Amino acid sequence: MDETRWLSEDEMSLWQTFVLAQQDLDRVISADLAGSGLSHADYAVLVGLSSAGSSGVRVGRLREWIGWESSRLAHQLRRMEKRGLVGRCPAADDGRGTMVTITPEGLSRIEAAAPSHVETVRAHFIDLMSEDERTLLLGVFQRVAGAISPDRPPLAGLT
Repeated sequence: MDETRWLSEDEMSLWQTFVLAQQDLDRVISADLAGSGLSHADYAVLVGLSSAGSSGVRVGRLREWIGWESSRLAHQLRRMEKRGLVGRCPAADDGRGTMVTITPEGLSRIEAAAPSHVETVRAHFIDLMSEDERTLLLGVFQRVAGAISPDRPPLAGLT
């Protein structure tokens, strides 16, 4: 059995700071979105659907992009459907899959929430970095995401 490669003090500090920053960002973003009546999960789903256009997205494809377990997405979609934010129907091409679409109410809600959300993201993340730091982090996060979810479709490729 290989010996464990424990984190150095610097590596542990980086990891712990990242975890705390991620939790802090999630908290401020969730608080901001709550003002629009959307949860962070609602917003994530609506982002995927709003990019897909009127034809919608297969549930499986949305699941691949969002990175959730099937049951979590199913429960989230059911709650959002009850609130009139999304609609679901059988896929027209084969009838086996399910298509999910954003409703006019869902589109209205994400459009209303987006300006404040962007300001929150800017104030607590984007504007705290230089352009070089943003470029560096983009490369790092792309490598991390690629290692964990190499088959994740791009947002523009959900349709």
